[in-house]
Amino acid sequence: MNRTTIALFNNKGGVGKTTLTYHLAHMFRRLGLTVLAVDLDPQAKLTSMCLDETEIEELWENDSELIAQGAAASALPGTGRVRSGQTIADAVRPILEGTGDVAHVEPARLQDGLWLLAGSLDLSRFEDKLSNEWFKTFAGDIAAIRTTTAFHRVMEQAAVAVQADIVLIDVGPNLGAINRSALIAADTVLMPLAADLFSLKGLSNLGPTLRDWRRVWQQLVLPRVPAGFSAPRADMRPLGYVIMQPEMRLDRPVKAYERWLQRIPWVYSAAVLGENPQERGDDYNRIATLRNYRSLMPLALDARKPMFDLKAADGALGSTQKYVQTCYREFRHLAEGVLARTKTFGQ
Repeated sequence: MNRTTIALFNNKGGVGKTTLTYHLAHMFRRLGLTVLAVDLDPQAKLTSMCLDETEIEELWENDSELIAQGAAASALPGTGRVRSGQTIADAVRPILEGTGDVAHVEPARLQDGLWLLAGSLDLSRFEDKLSNEWFKTFAGDIAAIRTTTAFHRVMEQAAVAVQADIVLIDVGPNLGAINRSALIAADTVLMPLAADLFSLKGLSNLGPTLRDWRRVWQQLVLPRVPAGFSAPRADMRPLGYVIMQPEMRLDRPVKAYERWLQRIPWVYSAAVLGENPQERGDDYNRIATLRNYRSLMPLALDARKPMFDLKAADGALGSTQKYVQTCYREFRHLAEGVLARTKTFGQ
């Protein structure tokens, strides 16, 4: 398949977006694809799921020293992981400091066919720079365009280096400048949702914002990009949404959940797609519904592996192992559904 880039995004937090990114990355690899996961959330939650604290500490402590020395790669003894000791924040630091263009960053190899562009808390420093440069791109300012497309070019270089089939981007839950730059670099957008008022309100804000970013970039900026300069198209085509089921509580009756669930198709069609909700079937845009796997997550975090890969040795005993198998089936169904939709877009 041709390489495709998918951003997982909802400007409402707490819907399991990073967990979904992590598990989809592993499932795509299980399906035979080479995957590059990119952590563009300044909170670096995806990185914390992929690497343990000792690895992250070494990664962040050694960043500046490795860049200064021009180190190409380093190995973590005993882990089998080869990585450069650099993060996405280091890749954009030359632009932030005005010393050059994006720096080369080698992704961390998590396992065969699965790579990570690690995140960093330092990425938050890039927010103001991106915000200030956005409007300058409308006039064709080359430095501003270089800044705004930094994530695109870093991901492009990394994807080519590891020969990735698919790139998954994890971003924070907001509509700020970092997320704008991340999302215009995406071919498609997959939206994890909870069936509640906050997710519906998030969709109402998110849909018009994505359409505005796409229009501005494609009509005002792309025509001014110099020939030979790698810039994204800002397609950001909505793939659909995934319902993340909550843990049902006594103070949140099932009827309330069902009420919000029934409203999602209408809001998604109207706000995100800009379509008449009656033009498609109610469930057309819902790719999957994932049950709550709260009992498996602690085991998965301790084992540093996806929930659907848990074994008896990881504590998944008896009936829990059947739950693991159900988890595998649901995530495989989701991954196959996502791939089918990317193909309809000609990816």
